[in-house]
Amino acid sequence: MTEYHADDYGLFPEQSRHIIDCYHRGALNGISIMPNSPYLSACMDEIKDIKEKLFITAHLNFVEGKPLTGSNASRLTNSAGNFDIGFLKLLIISYIPVIRLFYRKQLATEIKAQLKACEPYMNNGEFRIDGHVHFHMIPVVFDALMDVLGAEDYKVSYIRFPKEELGVYTKAFGKVKDIKPINVVKSLILNVLSARNKRKYGEDLRHMGVKSKFFMGVMLSGHMFYENVMACLPYAGDLLTKSGKKEMELLFHPGDVTLPEDVERLTSKDDYEFLTSGNRKKEADALKKLGSNIAR
Repeated sequence: MTEYHADDYGLFPEQSRHIIDCYHRGALNGISIMPNSPYLSACMDEIKDIKEKLFITAHLNFVEGKPLTGSNASRLTNSAGNFDIGFLKLLIISYIPVIRLFYRKQLATEIKAQLKACEPYMNNGEFRIDGHVHFHMIPVVFDALMDVLGAEDYKVSYIRFPKEELGVYTKAFGKVKDIKPINVVKSLILNVLSARNKRKYGEDLRHMGVKSKFFMGVMLSGHMFYENVMACLPYAGDLLTKSGKKEMELLFHPGDVTLPEDVERLTSKDDYEFLTSGNRKKEADALKKLGSNIAR
C-alpha cells in the first residue's frame, strides 16, 4: 500500500485548502497536522467528513510559530517567543553532556503538549508521529519523544523514520532532475540519525508495535514533481519488495502559502523560502496526476 502524504496541514486555512484539494482531485491519502497552529481546530473541522479516510499524523514542530508551553520552552525560542533553534544547533547539543539534559526536559514538556493538541484528531485512538523539517530525528529530540511515550499511555502505530534508499536514485540516475546537493547531505544525515534512533530504541519500538515503512521524499524535497516520482517509483517498488516491507510513504509538500497576510505571519526564514515556493504547486500537480485513476 502506498501512502501519498502531505506535511504541514493546519498551518493556515488557505494553505490547508491547497493540501486537501489534492485529496479531492488526486492521490493524497495522508496528512501531518501542525500541533501549535492557532488554525488547527478550524482546519480539522473542514475535513471532518473525510478525516477517517486519511492517515492523520502529529507533525511535531520546533521551527514555525510559538511553542504551546510558552516560557517553559525558553531554550527553544527567541525574544519574541517564536521557535528559533536550528537543526544543527540541536544536533550539536545532543552530544554535549549536562546541557543536553536541560534541552531534553523542555523538549519533552513541549512534545507532551503538542501530542495532547493532536490527540482529538488521531484516528482509531492511535498516534502517528513525524516532525517538521524532520527535527524529531535529532537525538535529543527523539530521546525526549521516547521519554514522553514511555511515561504516557499512548498507542503509537507509526513514527516516520525518513531513511532514503539511495539505490532508488542511483538506478534512476539520468531520469531524475533537480536533486540538489543540500538534499543529498540531508538524506545522508537523516539516514544516520534514523539508524541511531532505531538502534537505541528498537526494543521499545517493537514493544509499542510501531510500523516501519519504506520512505521516499527527502532527496527530492521541494522537487517531488510528477516526472521525478514516476522515474523513481519502479525502483522504489523493487526495493520495497526486497526489503520485506508492505507499505511505502511518499512525502509531498503541496501546501503553498500565498495570501500576503499569511506570508507575514511566518516566523522562520527557512520556512518562508520553502512554504512560499512555486514548487509546492508543482508537487500538488504531481499528486493530482498520480491520482488520476483513483476513484473517490
